[in-house]
Formats: sequence, C-alpha cells, structure tokens
Amino acid sequence: MAIIRKARMEDAEGIHSIIKESTKNAMVLPRSRSSIYNHLRDFFIAEAEDGQVVGCCALSITWDCLAEVRSLVVTPEARGSNLGGRMVEACVQEAKGLGVCEVFVLTNIEDFFKKQGFAATDKNILPQKVWADCINCPLFPDCDEIPMIMKL
Repeated sequence: MAIIRKARMEDAEGIHSIIKESTKNAMVLPRSRSSIYNHLRDFFIAEAEDGQVVGCCALSITWDCLAEVRSLVVTPEARGSNLGGRMVEACVQEAKGLGVCEVFVLTNIEDFFKKQGFAATDKNILPQKVWADCINCPLFPDCDEIPMIMKL
C-alpha cells in the first residue's frame, strides 16, 4: 500500500514525470521542472512500496484564508485505491493547520471532489486565481473546468 507524505527533493523528477504524462490526456495543466522545484513544499506524494511516486497533489496558498488544491495526479496503475482522496485529505488537513478558511479546486472530475466535500461554485468568487494563473493559461477564457470550494 502506498504512503502519503510531504514531497522531498528526490521526488521532484517523479512528480514532473507523472504530471507530464497526465497532461497528454488533459487531466492537469503542465508544470515545468522549475515550477515543481519552486513549489516542492506545496506537494504531497503517494509513494509505492518500491519507492516510486505514484501520485501527487499540491496545496497552494492563493490569498488571505484561501488555498487551492492543484496538480492532483494518480498513475493509472495506482488508481482505485483512494490515493487521490487521501492526498486531498492531507492537503485539507494542512490547510486547516495553516488557518485557511476555504480551499478550492478547478476540476473536470466534479463527482470525485463532491465525495471529498467540495461544492460547485462560481469562478467569479475567485478573482485572485483568475488573474494570477488563469489569465496565463492557454485555455483562457474558454476553460471548461468547474470551480469547487470547501469551507473549513
């Protein structure tokens, strides 16, 4: 069974690899190696018994009392074992420990995040996200992701 833990330096290449693979199916947006290293402290990983990174998820502080769960990936061979749910829960617990009031996600897998306790919301309540990240996205303004939020 995989363990969930905070990412370390030696995990950066594994995180980059699984995110890169998931971008082929438009599951997540691409992240450069530089971005992963710059935000390594944001990441949790799922580590398989053989030491391989089989999942990742990041908690990114966006604004006062607001954080985003992002870059959630579980490798195809590790799916079905609740790794995604466990990593999201780790992010939510960290957010609570930091004093965050609300956690949001932009997603195409609405049902998964509903099960985690998120509810659909209007993207207009997330102006910091839109102007900090979305404006630079190649899909902007035609993004099909659903904004969801969890009050802590």
